[in-house]
Amino acid sequence: MRPMILLAALVTIACAGGSGQLSPASSGGSAAAGNAGASGGGGGVAGGAGGLPTCPEPVDLGVHIVGRHDGCDESGIRMAWSGTGFVARFSGTGLRFTQSGASVQYTVVADGEVGANVETQSGTHGYEAMTGLEAGEHTVEVYRRGEASFGTTVLQSVEAIDGELLSPPAPPERRLEIVGDSITCGYGNEGESRDCSFSADTENHYLTYGAVLARRFDAELSTIAWSGRGVVVNYGGDTSSPPMPAYFDRAVPLDASTVWYFSWEPDAVIVNLGTNDYSTDHDPDDDTFIDGYVGLLRNIRRRYPTTYILCTLGPLLSGTDLSTARDNIAAAVAAVHDAGDDRVATYELAPNNPDPGCDWHPSVATHAAMADELAVPLAAALSW
Repeated sequence: MRPMILLAALVTIACAGGSGQLSPASSGGSAAAGNAGASGGGGGVAGGAGGLPTCPEPVDLGVHIVGRHDGCDESGIRMAWSGTGFVARFSGTGLRFTQSGASVQYTVVADGEVGANVETQSGTHGYEAMTGLEAGEHTVEVYRRGEASFGTTVLQSVEAIDGELLSPPAPPERRLEIVGDSITCGYGNEGESRDCSFSADTENHYLTYGAVLARRFDAELSTIAWSGRGVVVNYGGDTSSPPMPAYFDRAVPLDASTVWYFSWEPDAVIVNLGTNDYSTDHDPDDDTFIDGYVGLLRNIRRRYPTTYILCTLGPLLSGTDLSTARDNIAAAVAAVHDAGDDRVATYELAPNNPDPGCDWHPSVATHAAMADELAVPLAAALSW
């Protein structure tokens, strides 16, 4: 009997301020932000793909922007994917920022130490990310805890308290992107038991396997994930939103017109999808799933010509569901191999999830174990 997997509702939220998401904090790095440098560096400009609409260059806020973003709102920098945020270096005693848009929660890291979370309100408000530091030079990192369904935000300004902003630190040279679902988002990883339900309070992207893995390798991380999404079938057969591959090109997930600028190429992309396709009684037929997975791999390759792609699954499925999903993922990878792409591989993540978080999802401890396991094939393939 398969465990009951209740995933986040597929919520459509209007984005404030425009049409319409970790990073190695302990090592001083930041997450994927297109071209390195202050502000967006051009990395989040929509366009450059298929003649789709473009956005102006994001405003320069003097910080390093974390994750996919765009400049479609003239008042600031739009973001929504899990783990998005910014890294600021400054001289002073603290840091504040102004944001408009949705109410979300952030992990704040000051000089490598995780501090208190910041919870924002809907609308435009100012927030103190960190206060009470000893006067001097500091680096503060601010990362979104929750996923895209909580809404889009617009970062409007960042300023030092009792001092001034300095040039942001250079991001690490290594780069990692992960494409996934609720597992990758961190759904319920801070929940006390499998009996709690989806909430912002129990979802912490900073402690997901992807964020832990990136910090281990001192790599930038871009997370492209949303609860309930599958390769071709969303959780429970939901058809109100498209499956995950439809979101891969987006800089801001809730706006179909915004396209990420793919000049930033990761060393590796991990794909952890398929759980929602097979977790309920709406399983796709084999050919449909394989074709959909091949299409995703081809699009990733089109965007990232030299990136190593590692296809995995887990750790929630079991029994026939798990074996069918794995066989079909292996068939998709074999198809792209036969077409001449030898930079794609599979890895069978151990289906082990003791003491789960909310709705049977991986706990913080399980995420840490997943990072340990995935570090082995990544290190071997990339010589990390």
